Amino acid sequence: MTRKQLIEQIKLKRSYLCVGLDTDLTKIPKHLQSHPDAVFEFNKQIIDATQDLCVAYKINTAFYEAMGLKGWETMEKTVNYIPKDQFIIADAKRGDIGNTSSQYAKAFFETINFDAITVAPYMGEDSVKPFLEFENKWAIVLGLTSNAGSKDFEQLKLIREDTNQGGEFLYETVLKKVSSWGNTSNLMFVIGATKASDLEEIRKIIPDHFLLVPGVGFQGGSLEEVSKYGMNKDCGLLVNASRAIIYAGEKEDFANEARIIAQQYQSEMAGYLK
Repeated sequence: MTRKQLIEQIKLKRSYLCVGLDTDLTKIPKHLQSHPDAVFEFNKQIIDATQDLCVAYKINTAFYEAMGLKGWETMEKTVNYIPKDQFIIADAKRGDIGNTSSQYAKAFFETINFDAITVAPYMGEDSVKPFLEFENKWAIVLGLTSNAGSKDFEQLKLIREDTNQGGEFLYETVLKKVSSWGNTSNLMFVIGATKASDLEEIRKIIPDHFLLVPGVGFQGGSLEEVSKYGMNKDCGLLVNASRAIIYAGEKEDFANEARIIAQQYQSEMAGYLK
């Protein structure tokens, strides 16, 4: 999907909601447990119930990889079922030396037709560049994440060699350097919603890039603050909600319960869009 197409969908649906299909077999409604492909049936009903309210779906590949071959088959079926006007993200957090990253990119951009993949930048430019070489595909690089462990590395202050004093945070260096490897049409960044207070400064570094923002919902991030400090002229946000939507209900009407929550997000987002 191109940047232009993504922006058109945001304007059309008055939404920048991304629904996370982090589907855990042990958490789906009991009446589905006996289904031959319970996870796919669950995903299918969630997609049917929410597709007009969101612009993206994010599949956390770990939940599918844990099921072995069947999980990979379920993931591919899910991707193929999602409507083509949706931006489809593989939350796989890949990143390795160049030739390995190239194979990861082929796996998620060609073998399974995702639009984007999350990428860890720790190994540097040659581990990220292969994901940027595919037309109309995106790398979504980890910037400032919402987990508690982000303080271990991402929020460390770097020492400036010229003054031997504290300089910028490591994540700020990552944003500046990585943004020069691609462009605003093939590169996004992950910025956790629980770091909303930092978004204003982050936007000074990367004013035009799209941001994938997890952490709204169960993790306590504020959609209002994310929208206030993170939105740019093209919206520039994909706000992800996973558990708050897909596990909203536990009974046979679970998809309708999911739709109700997604509708609440969409309605609030419509009010923030300019």
